[in-house]
Amino acid sequence: MHSLKKTCVFFALSGVAHVALADGSMNEAIGKGLAGPVAATAAQEVVIFPAKKVITMEDAQKTAEAVAISGKRFVGAGTVSQLTRLAGDRPVRIDNSLKDKIIMPGFIDQHLHPVLGALTLATEVIATEDWNLPGNSIKAAYTPDEYMSRLKAAEKKMSKPNEPLVSWGYHKLWHGKMNRQILDQISSTRPIIIWQRSCHEVYLNTAALKLLNISEQDVQGKGSASKMVNYAEGHFWERGFMSTKVLPSFLKIVATPERLTFGLKQMVAYEHANGVTAYNEPGAVVTPEMWALYEQILGAKDTPMYSTFLADGRGIVDQVGLGKALDVVEETVASAPEAPGKKLMFFPKQIKLFADGAIISQLMQMKEPYTDGHHGEWMINPDDLERRAKLFWDAGYQLHIHVNGDLGAEVVLATLEKRLQENPRQDHRFVVVHFANSTETQIARLAKNGAIFSVNPYYPVGFADKYADGLGKKRADQMVRNASVIKHTPHLSFHSDLPMAPSDPLYLAWAGVNRITPSGRTAAPEQRISVDVALRAITIEAAYSWRKEDLLGSIKAGKIANLTVLEQDPYQVDPKKLKDIPVWGTVFEGKVYPVPAENKRKLARTDGAVKTSLATLHQHAAPLSEPLASLAENTDSCQLGAIAEGTAIAYAQNLAVH
Repeated sequence: MHSLKKTCVFFALSGVAHVALADGSMNEAIGKGLAGPVAATAAQEVVIFPAKKVITMEDAQKTAEAVAISGKRFVGAGTVSQLTRLAGDRPVRIDNSLKDKIIMPGFIDQHLHPVLGALTLATEVIATEDWNLPGNSIKAAYTPDEYMSRLKAAEKKMSKPNEPLVSWGYHKLWHGKMNRQILDQISSTRPIIIWQRSCHEVYLNTAALKLLNISEQDVQGKGSASKMVNYAEGHFWERGFMSTKVLPSFLKIVATPERLTFGLKQMVAYEHANGVTAYNEPGAVVTPEMWALYEQILGAKDTPMYSTFLADGRGIVDQVGLGKALDVVEETVASAPEAPGKKLMFFPKQIKLFADGAIISQLMQMKEPYTDGHHGEWMINPDDLERRAKLFWDAGYQLHIHVNGDLGAEVVLATLEKRLQENPRQDHRFVVVHFANSTETQIARLAKNGAIFSVNPYYPVGFADKYADGLGKKRADQMVRNASVIKHTPHLSFHSDLPMAPSDPLYLAWAGVNRITPSGRTAAPEQRISVDVALRAITIEAAYSWRKEDLLGSIKAGKIANLTVLEQDPYQVDPKKLKDIPVWGTVFEGKVYPVPAENKRKLARTDGAVKTSLATLHQHAAPLSEPLASLAENTDSCQLGAIAEGTAIAYAQNLAVH
């Protein structure tokens, strides 16, 4: 077990040794782990589900009338009579429970963060977009007045006078100025903690500073971290939040066993309500205590989805160095190997790396300057990224590299080209992750060199209206060039990066197809994609990005029987209504899981029908100010890894006293 340090670290899980696949091929082993042997026994029942329509996402047979399942695997898709014949001597049962439904392959969220999703969405959510949580549909707050009205109402409805009010979702560009004095006006006695939308900042009122036992002396003399603190205003950001006493004190309140257990259970219900049957967390940081909680909730018998993970190529190398990193990564994978009946596992021979900074904080590295004079940051500097990429590439790993700016994309492109020049590999599936800002030339060269793209289509929808401040309108609108990617490669998948965007695959598909911002306009209409491309991005292409296309992502004989069941046909509805298609339920490993009525979405997401005009939004927005400029100079490259690590520690500590 590796000891924890003050910066982002790796925590090896205890477990039985397991040999990772040296050649990068993993489908057979993962297949055995996900759902046991492919072949069904001769006597195993074949269940045929007739449907209004079966959408297979298979080019050879795009639609069918029914799907047949035996055990945890698909037997095939076709007519009922065809499937009955295909069953041969095995007993056949016709299940008509889905006869009026639209059946699709199980939806996949290619990249999200379960701990952050659990913690943020278990607070009082007042955010820049709608959140449809199980039994709690939450409207966006677009202006300072909306935000403050909601925050005051949340405080008033709390019955216990000393209970902390923790709220996530605040962003200055939408919600205006925030500080300790504003929060003290809401309550001088109740601790109020405002967790900023990016998760990189907090604002505390006087009562919260007392509860967390944070004095001005506690955050002085901490080097660059002290420059990211305004104690008088109760504002702590980046290293001033994550590398001081503030983060562990904050997490002792937020990451209690009760909150985290509730949050993870809510997240499972949320993912299921949105039709998700598999997701991946890249760069996972866990402790044995945290993993035990994962097994209890994410691995529970009635949890209808796979929770999969990638090792962290940043934190591990930071802790043990390049010389020992491969051994530690393989130890990580071995600690949670694939095995029959397991729902949690690390993917072998895949690694998460980072280039530049985060989109929400506008810290991506851009070729041309930001309009307000601040600059981006590197999460791993280019020379160091090259060394890490070489280490894992030469060992046969599939690289997943986080990048958001066009200068960052230039570095990632150069990294790929150098790897191919020095050590050519076939089918390397180098994954470009997020990919907010780029150029046409970069996309063409990346695709030519075999890169595939896992992007967040929410960026232009959620941020283009506001990010004209900083990026300029043209660059803000052109974030996430999906249509340009598709011109050069079919390998485009979508992810939410929860909680950076809602983990709702139909919403992500809608965003890619429409690119409609809250002000009602279309950001870079030439970058819209077809419904078919968008649906592939949340099914078969997401599976392809994990090297799991032989197991997940489409309906085909022998694949794992995961389905998402819809009330309407996404190919037939108005594309602007994609996000509003009701999810009836899922089928996971052959078992039907309807979405409980109390968890179904009850709020149609905002699609531009906002009464507040774009001009009004800009009028109310506070300008980018000294905190952003300051963090651009001094940002800790650890970023959210510190929160993941801190949560794991806080959970273990809280558990010990409960």
